[in-house]
Amino acid sequence: VFHQTGAIVPQPGRDMWTRNFVKLPCSPSNTIYQHSAPEDEENGERQGRGGVLGEIFTASWLRRRGECFTFALCSQKAILKYNPKYKDQWSFDALAEFFKFGACEGVNISALVQKIAALALDLPKRVMKGIPLLQQGRAAAITLSQAQISCLLANAFFCTFPHRNSTSFHSDYHTYPSINFTRLFSHWSERKMEKLKAIVHYFHVATETKLDGLVTFERRCLANTDARTWSCCKEEMNKLYVSSCGAIETEGSGLLQVDFASSWLGGGVLDSGLLQEEILFLMSPELIVSRLFTEKLQDNECVIVTGCQQFSTYSGYGDTFRWKGPYADPTGRDGWARRQRQVLAMDALRFTHGRDQYSMKLVVRELNKAYCGFKRCDDIATGKWGCGAFKGDPQLKAVIQLMAAARAGRGLAFFTFKDEKLEHGLRQAYRLLRTKGTTVGE
Repeated sequence: VFHQTGAIVPQPGRDMWTRNFVKLPCSPSNTIYQHSAPEDEENGERQGRGGVLGEIFTASWLRRRGECFTFALCSQKAILKYNPKYKDQWSFDALAEFFKFGACEGVNISALVQKIAALALDLPKRVMKGIPLLQQGRAAAITLSQAQISCLLANAFFCTFPHRNSTSFHSDYHTYPSINFTRLFSHWSERKMEKLKAIVHYFHVATETKLDGLVTFERRCLANTDARTWSCCKEEMNKLYVSSCGAIETEGSGLLQVDFASSWLGGGVLDSGLLQEEILFLMSPELIVSRLFTEKLQDNECVIVTGCQQFSTYSGYGDTFRWKGPYADPTGRDGWARRQRQVLAMDALRFTHGRDQYSMKLVVRELNKAYCGFKRCDDIATGKWGCGAFKGDPQLKAVIQLMAAARAGRGLAFFTFKDEKLEHGLRQAYRLLRTKGTTVGE
């Protein structure tokens, strides 16, 4: 909410430790967070605020802050004291290697980790009421400040979110993506080294500058429509721009930008995944917080995020992905102080056998999914949605998106990612459909 002075201040309220809300680390119901601070093992001193996280501020640890590997062990120790159940299960080798060799140039990593801990401890001041879950089958939206998001992600860094480490069917959040960073810190790889550079740079900016905007996360639900509904659509194909050059996040600036999402938002961003969605979440880490409260997407649902900021640039894809450096986001803000950027997360079907996707039942599923995201939005920047690992046919997926955009009354900018053959084929198909006046139903 906005204060009378124009500043953004947290909305007051009360903690909600129920099944419909995020269980926050700072909740009075979270006994782990609220336990009395333990003694410093070396000096017998009582540790400061925040219980386990207060360990980051102990004098003995501060004296060793120049030794990155030792500091990695201290961070590991704090995380495991918070999560003793996983002492013999979690590994921190990727985090340790990053502290030794991969830290971003010009960043004092040990000092930064202390600032991240301080940011995590600020959560009770930043988030003063329960955060509702974006649950399946319910259209709803949540607006958070960038400052609130940074506090929430700082807690994810230290793995303090309770009830979020188990994926068993009986766990409270088994239908939600993971949010604690444990998998990112384990099983070292070059991919994780580059990922951590992007994450650490985000925290460097979040702790050194004032992030004073808002970000809105909206879950949309569409009443399922069948093939007969689509066959009755009278809309003709709308505008199409197709190019084998350029990218959704750059040349698509100002349009609704499609995230080729997993039904579990963010996919493998906190593990080893490095496809389009994971890269998007790394360049704009504020998107990661959506995993905290967004239940797995159903066939008739999508999520639109308005206002996320881009912090980094990159090159490559998968094993060739590299964090290139900082990015000064020039995007303007709307009347809610949100960046004028909208990201649409919509998940495509994954096919074991590519031929399965031509059944009308599955085509209609994809039409509904795309239309759910495209309606009531600006023109759309997209590409080979659900192709590649999901084995989607690029031509079929392009026509599906063109049909959904036409029904929504929107234009489509389609980037083929250097696929000149697809670019040429789509131009021909679009020209034919427009010349014949072909409708969506036909």
